[in-house]
Amino acid sequence: MELFKHAEIIGENLKKSSKTVSVAETSAGGLISSSLLSVAGASSYFLGGGVLYTYESRHKMLSVEDSYFDGLRPSTEEYAIRLAYAIQKHLGSDYAISESGASGPNGNRYGDSPGHCCIAVASIDDVKCITIETGSGDRSDNMEVFAKSALNLFQQILQS
Repeated sequence: MELFKHAEIIGENLKKSSKTVSVAETSAGGLISSSLLSVAGASSYFLGGGVLYTYESRHKMLSVEDSYFDGLRPSTEEYAIRLAYAIQKHLGSDYAISESGASGPNGNRYGDSPGHCCIAVASIDDVKCITIETGSGDRSDNMEVFAKSALNLFQQILQS
């Protein structure tokens, strides 16, 4: 699987640098985490993650007050950034990956079209965020594109 190839490069880089990562994902449904965990020795860099598909899971799994997200709607870059910082702080990782979007086949309740996703990668010093628009309603294809895009962004950050 192509996702696993990206994760292998990332995993080797993290192991060499003794850095760690945590993941908070929604519309990728766990594909980012499972990809990172596909690498032998992942326990040396993967601190944990979760599929935060509801407000309730976000609240319970991140241990943040709902007010931390006041004024933000999911599936925006600012939301993805806050999600990344929340999981990073909660687990104490060097890096955090987050995403929030609409997998399909329909858009989400916030007005985003299927295939829309915002991805953030946070480090202790910086954060990068991108928005993906696939234009497709194919749920599984979108989930894979979201995960691949997140891993690509993370790989770029690690190599810079």
